[in-house]
Amino acid sequence: MITRRSFLATSLGALSVPALSACSGSSSTAPDGARLLTATDVHVADYPTVTAVKWIGQQLEEKTGGRLRLRQYHSGQLGRESEAIDMARFGVIDITRVYSGALNNAFPLTQALCLPYVFESVAHMRRALDGGVADTVLRGFETRDLVGLAIYDSGARCFYNTKHPIVQPTDLHGLKLRVANSDIFIQLMRLLGANPTPMSLGDTFSGMETHMIDGAENNMRSFHSSRHFEAARYWSQSEHSYAPDVLLMSRRSFETLNPEDRQLLLQTARESVGVMRQQWDASESTARQAVADFGIQFNEVDMPAFRKAADPLLQQYLQRPELAALTRRIRDFA
Repeated sequence: MITRRSFLATSLGALSVPALSACSGSSSTAPDGARLLTATDVHVADYPTVTAVKWIGQQLEEKTGGRLRLRQYHSGQLGRESEAIDMARFGVIDITRVYSGALNNAFPLTQALCLPYVFESVAHMRRALDGGVADTVLRGFETRDLVGLAIYDSGARCFYNTKHPIVQPTDLHGLKLRVANSDIFIQLMRLLGANPTPMSLGDTFSGMETHMIDGAENNMRSFHSSRHFEAARYWSQSEHSYAPDVLLMSRRSFETLNPEDRQLLLQTARESVGVMRQQWDASESTARQAVADFGIQFNEVDMPAFRKAADPLLQQYLQRPELAALTRRIRDFA
């Protein structure tokens, strides 16, 4: 069995050899000469982003007669998202799926996708992404040794906690909430009166069980697949962000492919968005029913109050011309 430690040791060791680091990433060659690409995700095997990337691998293998293949490591086998970003940049892995909030600091255009109440709904987000916003954001990764392959949406992010229902922003006061290591989400939690605690998704369950934190914010599918519902019994439908996921590839690995294979990979990745969305819609409904059956208490929030409380943060970021322009494009699809 390949562990994260052994994989990193082997891959980083290979990268220290000049001949290998100059021409290849983590991809390898199978005994039959096939090119093997490595893909990672922190989510579980049946999560829609994982199954969408699996579909990419199946398509690549079928359309190249087995010459291109993809090997997946899901469930965080190769580390956290922040580690995956760096491993992809340096060619240690080939492909990774990353939450856009984890990209905000290094790739400023992703901030427009994460700002509070920029998107009105999943349908609005999909229209905007398909209308050219995704292409603009994906091009922004070219400056940091990465290739943007696709943007996968991930539903509405809402609050859940172990204490009580959240209806007004004041109900968040004093709560310690897990957030991704993103300035936007840290600032938003502080603005709403909560105490933000940057933490990996994998540490969140134990954080709630040991009372290190009181809750978190995430989408319904992750709330279910991470089993956070077993620790946090209150779900509040704040829909404060629709921050999507991004599928990235190491530029080193991408450039070792021949032009035809590059085009095939890009095209297949774009087509996988539809596959992911179909699976997302079905699995999100299933997840909501499962946590409801478990006894989770759902409540609506005072949406105008939350929008008003979050607006200063939105206006702060809109002072940046490039974010203001991209946000206007997004709003045009509302």
